[in-house]
Amino acid sequence: RKQATEYSTSSSDEEFEPKPSLTHKAKRALRKRRKLEKETKQLIKQEELKRLHKAQAVQRQLEELEERQRALEIFGVELERELRGEADAGTKDENQMLHEWFELVMEKNKLMRYESELLIIAQELELEDHQSRLEQKLREKMAIDDSLKDEMDLNEEDEI
Repeated sequence: RKQATEYSTSSSDEEFEPKPSLTHKAKRALRKRRKLEKETKQLIKQEELKRLHKAQAVQRQLEELEERQRALEIFGVELERELRGEADAGTKDENQMLHEWFELVMEKNKLMRYESELLIIAQELELEDHQSRLEQKLREKMAIDDSLKDEMDLNEEDEI
């Protein structure tokens, strides 16, 4: 009986008050933090995927550009032979061949500029990816309480 009465009196009115307990507040804050971390990770993944798709497109364009440059090179070699008289020029006169050769050189220069632009875009994507990884690493380091960090951790955080 004594134990039964102690048990029944041990539940106080405070348990039924609408005040949230400290642990409830902590749990809510933890849930909110986890939700923000999850959303941040999703955004980072989306950005990574965008960069990946863009990098793949740049790589495809570079491959197509390389094929086009090879074709122009082959045509240019043929045209130079014709200009030197080493190959049969057929009905083409020298002015027409020179005109074609200059157009070929202009096209080749245009392709080289485009290739330079694509390489710059690829380098930019690599730098963005590197920056994203550094930001993620810094977030992870900063999430750790400063009291738990040693000198090496603090130096690494500063370096990042």
